[in-house]
Amino acid sequence: CRLYSIACFLTLKQWYQRRVRGDTETGKILQTLSAKSPVRSCGFSLTNNILCITTDRAMNQPCFIKFYDMRDSDQLVNNEPFREIEMTDAKVNRMIWGTVEDYIITGHENGQLCQYDWKTGERLKTVHDHDNLIKDLQLSKDRTMLVTASKDTTAKLFDAKDFKQLKSFKTDRPVNSAAVSPLKHHILLGGGQEAMEVTTSHTKSGKFEARFFHLIFEEEIGRVKGHFGPINTLAFHPSGKQYSSGAEDGYVRIHDFDQSYYDFEYDF
Repeated sequence: CRLYSIACFLTLKQWYQRRVRGDTETGKILQTLSAKSPVRSCGFSLTNNILCITTDRAMNQPCFIKFYDMRDSDQLVNNEPFREIEMTDAKVNRMIWGTVEDYIITGHENGQLCQYDWKTGERLKTVHDHDNLIKDLQLSKDRTMLVTASKDTTAKLFDAKDFKQLKSFKTDRPVNSAAVSPLKHHILLGGGQEAMEVTTSHTKSGKFEARFFHLIFEEEIGRVKGHFGPINTLAFHPSGKQYSSGAEDGYVRIHDFDQSYYDFEYDF
């Protein structure tokens, strides 16, 4: 299989991975793509045939969404995407592929959520339900629901196809990441105060806990402490029996749910 990694020093690297006796062994770098401004996000289509990357508006360069066909080696060797979409308004901060391979979903610095047809470059849909930067986009396991995390202190749940807002989860801190449980009707949120302010406050006032909300009733049902910096990313294990969190404190924490989590029933 192949893995792409991105970094702020204007490069995107393609790695080769092979599985040996159940362990994943990282091999050589297959390709390095250079950009004229920092690469913000990247992702493969569902068939793994199309690679999409987004670049920042910086260093006198506009923000671009770029598409490469992995079946055409010349596009990678010559760093020539078959399609580029220039963002003339708010830059893209996050990008994921949609429920099918026909479109991508982008979250923007002004709170907009958009769909783009990668074949034509046409913007298909736009909603503006957030008031600030969208920090994260994640789909549910069945790819029918989309959860967004925003600097405006909320996370919102949308129908992934028509962008109808289904739920809103309100907090008192910037939300950097949000994930939908594949096992229970739970939404997991993480964030905290701005990273530049972390050294001036106690971990309690920084509000660095991971927070669980009930997906249907939009109410908080639990918190998990541990990080002493704002949480930047969250992910559920595909089984729903674990989750991992990565934070500004430099740690990745892997959490196993105990029996009380499975026994918990929401009273209504």
